[in-house]
Amino acid sequence: MDKILLVVIDGCAPEYLTRETAPGLYGLADSLGFVKIVKSAVPSVTNVNHACILSGRFPEETRVVGNYYYNRQTKEEGFIEERGFMKAETILQAYKKAGKKTALLTVKGKVLGVYGDGADIGISVQTPDKELLDRLGLDMPPKVQSPESTEWIMKAALACVEKEDPDFVYCTTNDFVFHHYGPGTPEAKEQIAFADKYITKIHEIDPERQIYITADHGMNQKTDLINFQNMADRKGLHLYCLPPLKDRYVENHIYQEGGILYIFLEKDQDPEEFLKLAKETPEIEQIMTAREAAAAFHLPEDEIGDYVLLAARGCAFGEVPGERLKTEEVRTHGSLYEREIPLLAIHPQAPSEAYEYSKDIAAFIMDR
Repeated sequence: MDKILLVVIDGCAPEYLTRETAPGLYGLADSLGFVKIVKSAVPSVTNVNHACILSGRFPEETRVVGNYYYNRQTKEEGFIEERGFMKAETILQAYKKAGKKTALLTVKGKVLGVYGDGADIGISVQTPDKELLDRLGLDMPPKVQSPESTEWIMKAALACVEKEDPDFVYCTTNDFVFHHYGPGTPEAKEQIAFADKYITKIHEIDPERQIYITADHGMNQKTDLINFQNMADRKGLHLYCLPPLKDRYVENHIYQEGGILYIFLEKDQDPEEFLKLAKETPEIEQIMTAREAAAAFHLPEDEIGDYVLLAARGCAFGEVPGERLKTEEVRTHGSLYEREIPLLAIHPQAPSEAYEYSKDIAAFIMDR
């Protein structure tokens, strides 16, 4: 099994990762691989796409459909942060099964919590292991919600490769900066510069290692937020709105705003009343039954409610006061408009044209 580094730059829309911002990586890709735009899974949120990227499978097999869950029968709900939700085998587990050494490095603690099975080395900015950091010669990490967390996790990846030489390394950042700064800003350029610097160094010390850089989802500005739950409640509708993007990182999205919504209708609710409200709401671009959404986006039909709502460009569903909020302060994801993401490959497993989704990275490796 080949040695691999797979880096997921959280929230990295293609406009962030360019020849200008990552000259070192583009130079390597030009001579040893390729750069292209691929698609993320739907919903374009963190947990869903880590599951896909790590397994090479769509959500219909991973069974991870968001950062948050709701059980219709028990009414239980909560954040997805621990083992048990992921149902597909990951590349970490496959490498471990083959007797190979693995590492998972992440800023957000939930990534290690949900997907850490099979990782010999687990490093989290959110929940640091001082003994392990001392072994790698690393200082204690900065705050999760800080620009410095990206540099720290990239530095940790370099130290891990230098001192432990794992066969498979999975490293992911936090999208805190991209939630607040668009492409071309100094703050955003700095984030990519960290990746460019440290991944280039990893290539220098291990020039034969396969390297893939991609994103879990893109990022766009949203100016029109709606609280569909409040709208439905005002109309007397009996339903539960599940925003798949919802997580504990409220500094990234203070209104838990995202571009997709799962709708669970109560047994006594007439679907036509719900559909009438949804069709009258201009911020909603698509209304799909669970069956339609499952077929279109490879989702498990029994996990996504009765209907799936997709927001129009520039719009998002959020837990805002009242029903609507106009804002210039929100950058977020979750919709079809954040599906396009970059893929930069060095010594790739397959030719450029074979990759359509970010999940294909692991799919080709696992098949081999």
